[in-house]
Amino acid sequence: MRVSTIDKEIMSERAELQRARRARKKFKKARKKNEHIGLKRFFASMFLLGCICIIVGLTLLYGPWATFREWLVTTAMTTMTHQYFATWFYDEDVIADVMNRNKVVEINEDTNMAAINLGMAQTTEYANEYERAILERDPNNNDYKIIEINEKKFSGYLVAVYDPSRIRAVCTRKLGVSGQYLTEMAEEHDALIAINGGGFDDPNFSSTGGSPLGVTVCNWEYASQAKYDGAGGIIGFTRANKLILSSRVTKKEAQAKDIRDAVTFGPFLIVNGKKSSVVGNGGWGEAPRTAIAQRTDGIVLFLVVDGRKATKVGADMDDLIKVLLRYGAYNAANLDGGTSSVLVVNNTIVNDPIDSTGAHKTRPIATGIILTKDDSDDGDHSVVADKLE
Repeated sequence: MRVSTIDKEIMSERAELQRARRARKKFKKARKKNEHIGLKRFFASMFLLGCICIIVGLTLLYGPWATFREWLVTTAMTTMTHQYFATWFYDEDVIADVMNRNKVVEINEDTNMAAINLGMAQTTEYANEYERAILERDPNNNDYKIIEINEKKFSGYLVAVYDPSRIRAVCTRKLGVSGQYLTEMAEEHDALIAINGGGFDDPNFSSTGGSPLGVTVCNWEYASQAKYDGAGGIIGFTRANKLILSSRVTKKEAQAKDIRDAVTFGPFLIVNGKKSSVVGNGGWGEAPRTAIAQRTDGIVLFLVVDGRKATKVGADMDDLIKVLLRYGAYNAANLDGGTSSVLVVNNTIVNDPIDSTGAHKTRPIATGIILTKDDSDDGDHSVVADKLE
């Protein structure tokens, strides 16, 4: 049988179509195989990465190098809401051992009131740049000067208060019930400057901040008289406007020491010019901090530093001591920190507090320390002027 030319063309096209179908089928099969291999490689890579992360994590948590473990435990255990970061991974014995190997050993001396000589003598000769920063001021400025602090692990502000007679402790108006935001306290008490004060009772980390720890004195009035066995003790000012640091003080003892304003917390960082011994990392981890100090010339220092950021985690106790000694502190104590650490200028928060959720805000607290107003505000707040506009 003869095959026409048309039939040959049809047969050729059919053969071409069959070859194309086989090629497409082969391509799909190869692509599916490659996809399967790709998925296998992806999951294998993820599994390997996961194993590496687990190994690294377990090594950091339980390995022979204690640095990370001690940082994690001490930082977590000194917070109000994040102690689970330590208790998830370690039992009570391990945590107790870490805390015992990282602590602040305070100077066991009474503060020497005679060493503090209040005087505002002007000078044009300074021992170093830090003395210049404190003492160089407008002759009319009898209020304060704010100095910016910027270190590798933290940043914040140091306030030089030139008249200690105007420093007062203040309490929440809902004492025993709930705390107040420091801005509210500052406004109610007509303050130029305010920082957060002592600690407060916080059972099960559910406190509303209404019950201050230890003895609290606000302008001779006793707001609290609770027993306090923690680090530090009473942090206050006497009738002579001198900073006094004293452990385990009762109301009767505070009255005998002529204390007019005081809060309770710690640890004490510097006593009579001698710095406390920081063992390990100090046991307080790295976090936002607030501290108060007085120089031998009577100038009071308020220090507030921020933290809880990727590149600025915060300060430990040794960091506070170094900064305060640099600016001439003779007696100094750590105040409440973390989310409570706040600096208020003219009823405005000028630092950057961060709470336990990562939100940029502070929390209600039990006590604050303020600088009261006089006839005029001649303070130097130029470094935070943009935040006050």
